Amino acid sequence: MNQTTLNDGAVLREARPGDEPGILACIRALAAYEREPDAVENTVGALTENLFGERPRVFAHVVERDARVIGIAVWFLTYSTWTGRHGIWLEDLYVRDEFRGRGYGKAMVSHLAAVCAERGYPRLEWTVLDWNAPSIAFYRSIGTEPMDEWTTQRLTGEALAALA
Repeated sequence: MNQTTLNDGAVLREARPGDEPGILACIRALAAYEREPDAVENTVGALTENLFGERPRVFAHVVERDARVIGIAVWFLTYSTWTGRHGIWLEDLYVRDEFRGRGYGKAMVSHLAAVCAERGYPRLEWTVLDWNAPSIAFYRSIGTEPMDEWTTQRLTGEALAALA
């Protein structure tokens, strides 16, 4: 599925070159929403290379309305040693505030679920901040299950350098 016109005329499609500024604007808006407005180091150039370079390892879908990117789903492949198959890790799902409640987020997650089904991937996974009640409620409404027994671990900065 390359492109789907949604009920109100917005378009859900695979990201393409030229979308990078709109994708980055959504990433920055998401970072502000998640109380980390200064944490984004990504650039248009990095997005171009990662999404559309010689060997893309990151993928994105966008919701576009009036020639403006208003929602993003940025994802990459995972691999489960237990199932022996790939899955999708949804890194960022974001819809601009003024466009929420119109089904765009659900459309993007549904599309990624369809990609999983089409490719035989048994998992579509992501994380959500524990204080983000609206997103958690949305995710529960579409049938997700929390993985409460798992805790994400991260190694960055000085600790990463010291271990290296």
